[in-house]
Amino acid sequence: MFLKKTCIQGESSGVRYINGILSWKGVQLNVHCFETDGGLIDTGAQSLLEEFKPFFAKADIDQIIVTHAHEDHTGGAGFLQNEYGLPIYIHDMSIEECTEKAKYPLYRKWFWGKRQPFLAQPIGESFTSRNCSWSVITTPGHSNDHLAFLNSDTGQLFSGDLFVHPKTKLIMREESIPTIISSIEKVLFFEFDELFCCHAGYVKEGRKAFQSKLDYLYELRAQTLDLYAKGCHAIEIQTRLFPKKYPISRFSAGEWDSIHMINSIIKEAGTP
Repeated sequence: MFLKKTCIQGESSGVRYINGILSWKGVQLNVHCFETDGGLIDTGAQSLLEEFKPFFAKADIDQIIVTHAHEDHTGGAGFLQNEYGLPIYIHDMSIEECTEKAKYPLYRKWFWGKRQPFLAQPIGESFTSRNCSWSVITTPGHSNDHLAFLNSDTGQLFSGDLFVHPKTKLIMREESIPTIISSIEKVLFFEFDELFCCHAGYVKEGRKAFQSKLDYLYELRAQTLDLYAKGCHAIEIQTRLFPKKYPISRFSAGEWDSIHMINSIIKEAGTP
């Protein structure tokens, strides 16, 4: 019942990063956090804290910016605040949640640990780091509080969990494919090239990668609605479009599943 933990540190295009990987019985999850221009973007998971501490100790930072409140992005926040006295900024809707003990399913606590409470401040629509100006882009879909951060001086986009994979195969129950589509359309209005994703890591041609994901989701939406209009129910559509089953669906008791992609598309279209 022990998790295998692996950590990789590196630097891409002037951004220092650490990637923590957790593995157990065919389920593998990972998460990055990034250091750039005196700021730390996301803090990893509590279950990876001991592995991330050497990275944090070498970091030259004076603020922490969080893409969203999920435990794999906020798990190190309490330690960093208590140890280094760093200010933490997040979407204002998540500030109260962050002051409380973690409330999420047991399997997530087993993988990611129990996120400790911390005090955060609202991030606003923009912020500055030591040498750069940043735009804060509201990008809901994965979570209601999700944000992406664009370094306006370097053209680097830090996208949290908006990208993850160019061909998404499953999502969490509360996620929405139509909302994710809208958020990707929004970020593509901005000028950027390089992408830093908290799961995919560094993507050199980030704009192209996001456009590819958007095209895939457009096609998925069209296929889903076409099959639904022909009388197929959600489970039938899932079987046709996503025949492969993933261990995380069983392990999470269905919180992660491709059926949520289908349901969110049908719901947004206003069909019963």
